[in-house]
Amino acid sequence: MKHFKTFEMIEAVVRAGSIRKAAEDMNITASALNRRIQGFESEFGYELFERLPRGMRLNPAGELLMQHIRAQMSDLARVQSQVADLSGLRRGHVSIACSQALLPYFLPEQISLYQAQHPGVTFSINVRDRQQAERDLTNFESDLALVFEPVHMVDFEVIQAVPQPVHAVFRADHPLSQAAELRLRECMTFPCILPALEYGVRNLLEIGAKKIRRTLTPALETESFELIRHYVLHNDSVGFQIPIGLDGSRSEQAAHRPVARRDMPMGRLYLGQKKGRMLPVASSRFAAQLYSAMEERYGSLEDDLRD
Repeated sequence: MKHFKTFEMIEAVVRAGSIRKAAEDMNITASALNRRIQGFESEFGYELFERLPRGMRLNPAGELLMQHIRAQMSDLARVQSQVADLSGLRRGHVSIACSQALLPYFLPEQISLYQAQHPGVTFSINVRDRQQAERDLTNFESDLALVFEPVHMVDFEVIQAVPQPVHAVFRADHPLSQAAELRLRECMTFPCILPALEYGVRNLLEIGAKKIRRTLTPALETESFELIRHYVLHNDSVGFQIPIGLDGSRSEQAAHRPVARRDMPMGRLYLGQKKGRMLPVASSRFAAQLYSAMEERYGSLEDDLRD
């Protein structure tokens, strides 16, 4: 316990990349912060940072220590959450790494429902691509992750998984709006607005294009799904998104239709945590709520395989 404040200072330097910037963030002098870290290094027996001309970064010993620090902080948060739950306070904090698709509709609804029952619980939402979300779990930077088409899943313990077909998104009066289901080659006859390569939707589109022997040539490529949803309202372009990121009812301005499964594989949205980690009470309960909501709304992978 006595080193927790020092641990916070070390993590601040890791985030900022320099003593000076970390000291500004923590509202202390750079010399005081540097003395605190050097004192800990002396007590620990090893240096933690490579001191570079333009800043500082962890050396291998520092990386091992940071992993230990984050695990200890996570355990402390879990115990505090359990004690608060025993006392009837029902407090805690839930951190989530997720795709942009979860932001417009699903997570605001679910967090609001949870906080109505547990007003003492706070949340932080970290928008991440699929690789970053998995890394967040590994580094204890997020308790839960909602990941579309994860990449590695080495340290990813699956809590729930639901099918998510890719939908084409376009203006409500678009020529494609008359069909119940679309072929990928039909979509590609119009200017395509695509997410960047690191996103799961783009990965599935690339697989689909290769399957039909076509090459994706985006008229616009972006990391912002919000930009895609709004850009298509101004012309005949076609964007792509998964159902959880689309409003349940079609608006007067926009429409969306699923891309045929014979053209591209079904996507999967995973709810998960770091493998082997015991979550704080608030995070565990919120995960249970998400599990039920996802299954009720989208079924399960087993249901999809039976269809």
